[in-house]
Amino acid sequence: MEKCHLSIAMCTYNAARFLAEQLESIAAQTRLPDELIVCDDRSNDETVQIVKDFSRRAPFTVELVVNERNLGSTKNFEKAIRMCRGDVIALADQDDVWYPDRLSVTEAAFTDNPLVGAVFADADVVDNALNPLGYRLWDVVLFSDAQKRLFAAGRPFEALLAHNVVTGATLAFRSKYLPLVCPIPAEWVHDGWIAILIAGVDIVLPVSVPAIKYRQHSEQQIGAHKRDVLGRFWNTQRACNHKFYLRMPIEYRAVFERLSARLEEDSQTQLLLLQNKIKHLERRAALPKSHFLRLPRITAEFVLNRYRKYGYGWKGAVRDLLVNLDG
Repeated sequence: MEKCHLSIAMCTYNAARFLAEQLESIAAQTRLPDELIVCDDRSNDETVQIVKDFSRRAPFTVELVVNERNLGSTKNFEKAIRMCRGDVIALADQDDVWYPDRLSVTEAAFTDNPLVGAVFADADVVDNALNPLGYRLWDVVLFSDAQKRLFAAGRPFEALLAHNVVTGATLAFRSKYLPLVCPIPAEWVHDGWIAILIAGVDIVLPVSVPAIKYRQHSEQQIGAHKRDVLGRFWNTQRACNHKFYLRMPIEYRAVFERLSARLEEDSQTQLLLLQNKIKHLERRAALPKSHFLRLPRITAEFVLNRYRKYGYGWKGAVRDLLVNLDG
């Protein structure tokens, strides 16, 4: 089995509380990385010193760059992955802990199948002290059986058009796709953008074995808190407003523009699917404020099966019916 040249792209910002544990878990990998690129986004704690101390004793190359100004998470990750020199780039959050075989399993997935463009995995969700919370990451992102079947059938793009299930903390991809995924638009989170673009041109492989301990704590940007149906509903109600609905078609138009410039003629199916997704999102963005007047429009989209193909199924339809669109 041919070995990859494997890079890790890590972004940090005020990471001193948990960073040392994450770095030690990377140093304990059964398959060590060939390089670790760390882009720090102007931390004002001991983060930079922790990385410098680790770099002096790490059994692999560690390159640290401190940004001249704060870039934010997405652009900071873009900078880090652009700096990577490996054939495969694995993404790393600053506050997790990797299982020792995360990189060996990742490498095997790529070397065993040259058609795989990206790999992502499940994770054990833990609290800030690394105690298991009794559920996994894929439970939280609602990775449905229908989506899993599409991935297994080699149709990852269709799976991700429903909704993103790829978390950057478990994602790795071939660096040949850097020209496709960069630059990353500001309206996207980096992991969802990378995943759906590579899925448009190549195989994206899910690995069901947990790759990391995905830590939950109060300072993190995006968490994985499991909620019951009522809790998920109220959380969604708080997160969604009219601006949210208007932004969704804009996000996917950016995907269409990027893919349409790069797809071969025999790959136009993806563009047609994407156009249908955009139409669905545009119709949702045009829903009236009146809950009563929304009902026939939502019913029409539901009957056409678009909520299942391009969203969360009946849950999305119920959200669209009940959400407050005044904001």
